[in-house]
Amino acid sequence: FFSPYPASVRYCLAFNLSQLVIYLNKKMGKRNKYTRMPPGNANICKAKASNMSVHFKNTCETANTVRGMTVKRATAYLKNVLIKKECVPFKKFRGGIGRCAQAKNFHTTIGRWPQKSAKYLLDLLQNAISNAEYTGLDCELLYIYHIQVNAAPLARRRTYRAHGVINPYMGHPCHLEIVLAEKSAQ
Repeated sequence: FFSPYPASVRYCLAFNLSQLVIYLNKKMGKRNKYTRMPPGNANICKAKASNMSVHFKNTCETANTVRGMTVKRATAYLKNVLIKKECVPFKKFRGGIGRCAQAKNFHTTIGRWPQKSAKYLLDLLQNAISNAEYTGLDCELLYIYHIQVNAAPLARRRTYRAHGVINPYMGHPCHLEIVLAEKSAQ
């Protein structure tokens, strides 16, 4: 390993860099793996899933609908979506989506029943509930404090077209995270 700096200067550079890293870690505090956490020492439980092969846009709309619901209501709602008793209103990703009468309950006309998204979110919610029971939280008081869907790296495939043309055939998976918190007894 050749360096244009003498050994004493190299040592100072390395020492200062390590001191800088220690300083930044102290200043920034403990890094959190979740985007949003309740303030203080609240009673919470968490669950997350990465690189789930489910459509990002459908899952994002489904998650936005269940945000803030109690655990009992969110579970019932997702089960109703699976049997098409309640729809998921589409408020952001609306292009090309048809209308349904059930969306009027959410003050819109555009809605769908994304089966796979509802199933994956229901599984993640059940995982978070199991974590809550393990830590001794009261599941009747839990509500969805935070839920987030992030786009994962694209799943690349290819499709073969006429005249020897090859086009991309991409999947849009996502990362899911959920934080449940206890409502204060007021």
